Amino acid sequence: MEVQLSTMFFLLISTVVLPRSTTAGDALPPTSGEALAPTPAPEPTSDDTEYIRSCCETTRYPDTCFATLSNYSGAVRHDSGRLATVAIHVALHNATHMARYVSNMSRQPDSGKTREFAALCDCESVFEDAVDQINKSIKEMRQLGWTGESVRFQLSNVQTWMSAALTNEDTCMDGFEGVADGGVKADVCGRVVAVEQVTSNALALVNRYADTISV
Repeated sequence: MEVQLSTMFFLLISTVVLPRSTTAGDALPPTSGEALAPTPAPEPTSDDTEYIRSCCETTRYPDTCFATLSNYSGAVRHDSGRLATVAIHVALHNATHMARYVSNMSRQPDSGKTREFAALCDCESVFEDAVDQINKSIKEMRQLGWTGESVRFQLSNVQTWMSAALTNEDTCMDGFEGVADGGVKADVCGRVVAVEQVTSNALALVNRYADTISV
């Protein structure tokens, strides 16, 4: 069975829905000053917004989901494929920011060769892997095939990569288990939780989209 035309249309717009800086709706801690999502389309209707809210209810973190995606309801237009793609962009932006953040932290003059330093280095490594996996997911979403069978196969790749990215993000926090409580540990782990939430939501929305595809 062929993929619906609405699905093919979202492939066209997904190439222009890219991350940019903004000042609202951040999943990252407010002190980061970083945006997390693609450029929103103008003039969304209340119906478009309610569609996002309804879809977000199927995720593990619905409040975060709605806060980070509702501004893009005008671009989504009730299409679960477009919504999944935007959510993956959100996850990529957050993971990329986090990789840079822990990289900068590990290069501070007073970092030293401590367990905290080792944990930061591990975080840098696993977040680089997560960024790579989320990037692969976006590329796959942009190259979906024409038949339901091919789309389902490609979405299974996306599901695998997004799951792996989520595991890598969680591994970052595992590295801090033996580190004494303090400002750096609390700050990094708090930021990781925020990134995990948007990654988890993106995976949930990919799963939701996959369930709509018939072979």
